[in-house]
Amino acid sequence: MDDPRRRVPRTDAVLADRRLVAAAGRLGRPLVKAAVVAAQQRARAGTIAPEEVAGAALAHLAELGPPRRVINATGVLLHTNLGRAPLSPSAARAVAAAAGATDVEFDLRTGTRGRRGRGALAALAAAVPGAEAVHIVNNNAAALVLAATALAAGREIVVSRGELVEIGDGFRIPDLLVSTGARLREVGTTNRTHLADYAAAIGPDTGFVLKVHPSNFRVEGFTGTVEVRELATLGVPVVADIGSGLLEREPLLPDEPDAATALRSGAALVTASGDKLLGGPQAGLLLGRRDLVERLRRHPLARALRVGKLTLAALEATLRDPAPPVTAALHADPQVLAKRAGALAATLRAAGVPATAVATRAAVGGGGAPGVTLPSGAVRLPAALAGPLRTAEPAVVGRVEDDGLLLDLRAVLPEEDAEIAAAVTALAAGRGHAAPAGTGGPGDPGGSAGLGARRKANRAAGPDGSGGLAGPDGSVGPEGPEGPEGADGADSASGANGRGGGMPGAHPQEYGGTAG
Repeated sequence: MDDPRRRVPRTDAVLADRRLVAAAGRLGRPLVKAAVVAAQQRARAGTIAPEEVAGAALAHLAELGPPRRVINATGVLLHTNLGRAPLSPSAARAVAAAAGATDVEFDLRTGTRGRRGRGALAALAAAVPGAEAVHIVNNNAAALVLAATALAAGREIVVSRGELVEIGDGFRIPDLLVSTGARLREVGTTNRTHLADYAAAIGPDTGFVLKVHPSNFRVEGFTGTVEVRELATLGVPVVADIGSGLLEREPLLPDEPDAATALRSGAALVTASGDKLLGGPQAGLLLGRRDLVERLRRHPLARALRVGKLTLAALEATLRDPAPPVTAALHADPQVLAKRAGALAATLRAAGVPATAVATRAAVGGGGAPGVTLPSGAVRLPAALAGPLRTAEPAVVGRVEDDGLLLDLRAVLPEEDAEIAAAVTALAAGRGHAAPAGTGGPGDPGGSAGLGARRKANRAAGPDGSGGLAGPDGSVGPEGPEGPEGADGADSASGANGRGGGMPGAHPQEYGGTAG
């Protein structure tokens, strides 16, 4: 019998794979060839099968080069692992315009130095007129660090034990605050904290009272918290970390705090993220009393935390945009999503792909509105397509539930439906835009081998010939409670929630933390 290690594919044959051709266009042929040679050596050593050479090379190359474009069909609007909020077309144009020389800190009218980011600051101030002053840093964690350093270094921050949260990648709010030289004065208990607890802790060493919105988890049952309005009566500054970046109330998310309400309730300072529900780039927003904001702005640490011209350009454009993509996705009409899913499924069935339109539920994600789900529409495909679609161009990332791949359309732009159809039909036809039959992609050793046989079986299982994997009526089973969080960086398309049928976003960074 032949040694399978001797049947390793030729280098030129592997390099002809369309995915590797595309990678060579991005990264250069020498780098791609080196990845192929390394994968061939693994095949000769017997650590991977010969037919896995192309996939192994792609897996290595995926860790190199610039970020790739991804179509987010996970059903998580603000997917932290996919970069949270997608920028609006106007924000993308602003970034492109600012990529060269720009007037980020220059007054073109007078020819003299101007205030850095004055356009973005003016747009933020206009969006939250209740703030006396505003400032921008590079993320919400930075906003908290700057506030703690400037207002409480060597002093105490009074905070409820129930709000000492862990954010993404294992970072924790208490560790973040203590690193500034401040001391934490914890009050209350995990489930209940009263105004009297705060009042008893306040003294001459109090720098401020911190109110943290626990945006990536919920505590239910015998609970009690103290609102900003009550904390503002204690005679010391209240810093409210609202996390997800809502600047004003959102009726669809009634329990999500917003900056305008917090300021009206008496918060001296509000911190928030720019790349969550605001829909802009990663940034930390500081809004509040003029004397405190100016104190933070002039602190030496502010220079280390300032944002660059690209962030300022994107943030200003986002603030002036009436409906960035995240807002549009949040308010998407479920009936329209269902029609889109039906049309996409019909297109795929016409191409011989077992596809079914199903009703599903989407989530906000990104540390916003935990437990809130949104009605959505999705296309259900064979689960074997999950890995190959992740290596398509552009990559298409969905979620696996009950042995099927769901491509949820709530966070997908309407114009991207055609791209999804092209990617899936290319796979079905074996044209190599993604993993060809039998090769698989990273994280999917089986790839699309035998897709035609499975297609026949799925047709037989479904009464309309459109995907028996979805059950006799083509529907997806009821969703269970959220599963435990997986390891950092887990792949939502591979069942990162630990079992099929769970809500999307049950891995660590999809509800990515208050101060992220």
